[in-house]
Amino acid sequence: MILLLAILSSLTIPLISLDDLESRLEGGRDTVYIVNFWATWCKPCVKELGNFDSIARENQGNAVKVLLVSIDDKSTLYTKVSPFVHSLRLRSEVLMLDELKPHLWIDRVDSSWSGAIPATMFVQSSTRRREFFEQEFSYVELNNKISDFLKGTP
Repeated sequence: MILLLAILSSLTIPLISLDDLESRLEGGRDTVYIVNFWATWCKPCVKELGNFDSIARENQGNAVKVLLVSIDDKSTLYTKVSPFVHSLRLRSEVLMLDELKPHLWIDRVDSSWSGAIPATMFVQSSTRRREFFEQEFSYVELNNKISDFLKGTP
């Protein structure tokens, strides 16, 4: 039990509001943020997490930052989400969205979002560019989409 608590305390997954996330994205003027909304219970989400983590590792030191935003219920942070992230050995930054009513925040993320996951947003505030995708990404698709985004092509 002590070992489990030590492991969980070493995995800091901050709770973040949508306002906090938007501030973070606005603050990284030259950074391209890849924000993936996922949940532990979503099989396509879990399947693609390794792809996002690979992209994050490959872009260390570049102006590309991956944020993995869990939309799991925050009551599961220590019992489910933290152990899950630890078991996958994710090195990407993991956050947990702290919003109670999805019908109030989903449209704020993107008006085209039905609420289905996985969902991914590419953001660069210096160019005011934002693209949203409600789909699962393979590694190749994700890498190509990042390249296109960095080049400014749709």
